[in-house]
Amino acid sequence: MASGLVFQIILGMFCFCGSADGTRTKLFGAKKGLSAASDDGICKSVVVPRGYVCQEHTVITQDGYILSMQNIPHGRSGGITGSRPPVLLQHGLLMDAVTWLLSPPDQSLALLLADNGFDVWLTSTRGTRYSRGHTSLSTNDAAYWDWSWDELVAYDLPATFQYVNSQTRQKLHYVGHSLGTLTALASFSKGQLVSMLRSAALLSPIAYIGQMTSPVATNAADNFLAEVMKWLGIHEFNPRGNAVLDLLKDICAKPGVDCTNLLTSFTGQNCCLNTSAVSFFLEHEPQSSSTKNMIHVAQMIRDGTIQMYDYGNADNNNQHYGQRTPPAYDMSRIPKDLPLFFAYGGADALSDVKDVKLLYDSLKDYDGDKLVFQYREDYAHADYVMAVNAKEAVYNPVIAFFRLQ
Repeated sequence: MASGLVFQIILGMFCFCGSADGTRTKLFGAKKGLSAASDDGICKSVVVPRGYVCQEHTVITQDGYILSMQNIPHGRSGGITGSRPPVLLQHGLLMDAVTWLLSPPDQSLALLLADNGFDVWLTSTRGTRYSRGHTSLSTNDAAYWDWSWDELVAYDLPATFQYVNSQTRQKLHYVGHSLGTLTALASFSKGQLVSMLRSAALLSPIAYIGQMTSPVATNAADNFLAEVMKWLGIHEFNPRGNAVLDLLKDICAKPGVDCTNLLTSFTGQNCCLNTSAVSFFLEHEPQSSSTKNMIHVAQMIRDGTIQMYDYGNADNNNQHYGQRTPPAYDMSRIPKDLPLFFAYGGADALSDVKDVKLLYDSLKDYDGDKLVFQYREDYAHADYVMAVNAKEAVYNPVIAFFRLQ
């Protein structure tokens, strides 16, 4: 395979697709902490060179995963940190916290929030480069990868919420992109975390995904390719590994799948990306996830439902859940007074407009002054994290929304 196509494939994997029982904080120059977020972490490599103060933190989830977090307490002009409302940013699938730092400082959401008076916290999901630690398991153990986004809802999100809440002693704002919206919505639907939350902004929202138009994603789901990988004993879904590249070659060889521009095949036609952001993306992303997580997403595509991981038959589901079918996450049960801001695009092949409408319909009884849906006809999935005009189109409205809460 030509090297250019390999890079297109890696870039194409930019998809949707983010309670502590132990914590450790590390400032630069301090003793190395528990996680992989050491002196070459996101703070030192990405944030500090741009002129911002940044602190590395680690959080241990109740099931033993050691997650890296970064805190940007204020903007380049400084300021009193204690008076700043905290905001937690959660990336999507196959990404990490660098999601929010792909563009220059005046275009990256994390740094814009810091410059606009917020205390910014970034987190990276289990299995990604800086969150590969565990209290007892190695990434070479199959058990390390035995999780789907259900565990992100049950463990990762609560650990990071509780940590930010305990560190700041304030309720927080939340920003999620793609899978980072799904985990939040699933949690909110169960009444979790809302006591620590001021509001949430959900970019390229993923809830229902049965009508997505991405030919690569739908073809992979329809042909049970992630299930085949798990059957072959591949538990880590590594977008830079040979197994995933071989899988993509198989998809691209199928009739009706055009991989000439694989990024577009995944995300839709992004309107507003530039070369420098894409190059920076390739230096840092994509990141690993679990094959089980990819299976869970594929189940959602095939079934058009929002439910927990399906273990394949009534007996296995009954063993895990006490019922024959996986429990559903009911979006209509999200507290109706929780301020929510949704931003979605007409060109998004992953967060399709028809699926977003299903989500909107499930919130039809919501308090009208607490719910905002922003639509941009020209935006696709990647535009929401690295479009050159995202500041004016999306981020300024998000900041204005947060200031009202």
